Amino acid sequence: MTTTAVSDNLTPVQPSERIPIIDSLRGFALLGILLVNMGIFIHPIFAFLLPPDPATPLIDRAAAWFIHFAAEGKFYALFSLLFGLGFAIQFIRAEERGRRIVPLYLRRLFVLLLIGMAHAFLVWTGDILILYAVLGFVLILFRKARPKTLLIWIGLTLGGYLLLLGGIVGLLQLARLEPTMAVELDQNFAAQEAYFLAETERAYQVYGQGSFAEITQHRIDEYLNFIGFAAFGMVPGVFAMFLAGLYFGRRRLFYAVEENIPFFRKLAWWGLAIGLPANLLYATIMSGPASRLELSPAFLAATVAQIVGGPALSLFYLSALTLLSRRQTWHNRLQRLAPAGRMALTNYLMQSIICTLIFYGYGFGLFGRVGAAVGMLLTLVIFAAQVAWSRWWLQRYRYGPAEWLWRSLTYLRWQPLRR
Repeated sequence: MTTTAVSDNLTPVQPSERIPIIDSLRGFALLGILLVNMGIFIHPIFAFLLPPDPATPLIDRAAAWFIHFAAEGKFYALFSLLFGLGFAIQFIRAEERGRRIVPLYLRRLFVLLLIGMAHAFLVWTGDILILYAVLGFVLILFRKARPKTLLIWIGLTLGGYLLLLGGIVGLLQLARLEPTMAVELDQNFAAQEAYFLAETERAYQVYGQGSFAEITQHRIDEYLNFIGFAAFGMVPGVFAMFLAGLYFGRRRLFYAVEENIPFFRKLAWWGLAIGLPANLLYATIMSGPASRLELSPAFLAATVAQIVGGPALSLFYLSALTLLSRRQTWHNRLQRLAPAGRMALTNYLMQSIICTLIFYGYGFGLFGRVGAAVGMLLTLVIFAAQVAWSRWWLQRYRYGPAEWLWRSLTYLRWQPLRR
């Protein structure tokens, strides 16, 4: 690591260059991400492929329904949009200064990939950073695309995925018209469900009672054999929101919010009009006896509802908070989230470390012992602590610890940390 300037002569974004509402939105997204991830910290990830346990207490069923409706698929969508927006802002800065940024950004993504691998294999299998880094390499190809072109690609990405999924479900339903095929399909789905039930039971045992070495070995096997592959089912939604963030950046919508008030108002109403019914449908189906393993018409309806309704409701959240930030009272409230948003990577990693210490065998061993309602309460407590800690930290330091390491490795020189 050198202490001299890198060849592209670019420097990290300074606090004075930041757009406050973007940091607040990123902080808000962190809250929703923890709310959704909490269920995977408490239970094996395989459990979410299986129908809900009918013996679940009513309060936990209600909490799970609310998470399906208000959070699942919405906050990763929002966070993905903000990732694409951050990408756009960096390229705009480079263009304005006449600098080359692609080599720098490739290093940035490679470092993020390494951080994600460490997170996935040593802390928690539900990592999203690996996927973000991989798709970030693809996003570079769209860096000069016009806004209209980006909208077309968003439609192609989501529409193509839904057509493919619809075709698969349609072929399965046609196959069921033949009695022998129907029996074989039922047997295959039953065998698959039995396999994941066994894996779920094994995960309860290992994560709840295992040592750090045992849990790490199980986590690596789990990721390599299933989760890493399954994560690519998230590719269309995440990449579409990357492109949406790039669209926002290309149109400079956050550079002059007052000039774009009609746009944000229209987006809020459309997001709400589409997002509410779609997510009501999604939450209702996912709270019922349907299994995610069986590619049934109900599964297809739930998937369509989430693919369309998740981004729609996330755009409502983004637009509503952006509009509210123009009012002084709400501006002050949202600003409390900004420090957490400025340290998004640190806080994301901290959420995993804190929660695995609470639930895993090498910590307090509460894995599988609490329900969704307690998980929601824990989410609020942990996030409130993160907001307070982020504010304290940034009063003394320029970046969060993980952001400092990320920047230092990206720019190939140690960044100043203390203020």
